[in-house]
Amino acid sequence: MSRTFILLFLIFLCSPICSIAQSSPNNAYNAILFNVSYGFHLPNADLSDRFGSNFSIGGSIEYLTEKGNWMLGIKGNNLFGQNVKEDVLASIRSSDGFLIGNSGAGAGRFALVVLRERGFYVGGLIGKLFSLSKKNKRAGIRATIGAGLLQHKVRIQDESGTAQQIAGDYKKGYDQLSNGLALEQFIGYQYLSINRGTNFFAGFEFTQAFTQNRRNRNFATRTTDNTKRIDVLTGFRIGWTIPIYVGEKGEDLFY
Repeated sequence: MSRTFILLFLIFLCSPICSIAQSSPNNAYNAILFNVSYGFHLPNADLSDRFGSNFSIGGSIEYLTEKGNWMLGIKGNNLFGQNVKEDVLASIRSSDGFLIGNSGAGAGRFALVVLRERGFYVGGLIGKLFSLSKKNKRAGIRATIGAGLLQHKVRIQDESGTAQQIAGDYKKGYDQLSNGLALEQFIGYQYLSINRGTNFFAGFEFTQAFTQNRRNRNFATRTTDNTKRIDVLTGFRIGWTIPIYVGEKGEDLFY
C-alpha cells in the first residue's frame, strides 16, 4: 500500500478530532479539501508500446476559495498494472523464451520471473468549480490543469529467487526507468454537500508526459538510451473528499 494513501487515510480518520466546531458549515466559506481517489487509464503514444491499461490510487490536498470557487493544490498518484508489452528480458532468455536460474537449488532450471508496470505522478494543480446549483454553489463542473513529474518502469520480480542475472543493480539495467515533465487535465463533476453527508468527484483525466530513460545503460539493447518519449494516459478518476471549512474569522473550522 502506498505511503500517499496511508497518509491520506490517517488524515481522514483524524479530521473529525482536529475540527474545532461540529456545526453544519456554510458552504460559502473557504475550504480545505482532502481527497482520496482511484483511477483507470489507457496508454497512448510511446507508452502504449510498453504497457497496457493501468490503475492508480492516490490523494490530493486542495484549497477552495469562497469567491469564485478557485482551487489550488498538490497531488500524488501511484500507478500499477500487469500488462507489460515490451519484453525487457528478451536478450537473456533461452530459445524457448525462458530465463534460466543460475543460483542455488534452482540453478539450471527455469526461473519464475514476472513483469509488472509501476510508476507515479506528483504535481500541482489549479482549477475552478463551476456551480450548477443556486442552492449549493459547491456542486458543479470541476475543471483543473496541472504540471508535475511522471515516472514509470518495468518491475522485474523473480519469484524463484534464482536468476542472479537480474538481481541487485543488474535489474536496474533492464527496468527501463523513465521520467520527465508531465501536464495533466481533469474535467468532471464535483459535489460537496451542505449537510456534510456526501462529498465526491468523478470525471475524465488526461496526462501528457515528456520522458526519457534515466538508466546509464540499457542492458536490453546494450546501448545508452537517450530517446525522447511522449507518454500519454487517458482515463477516468473517482474520488472521495473530506472538506474542512474555514470560518470568516480564519480560526473557526467546520467539518
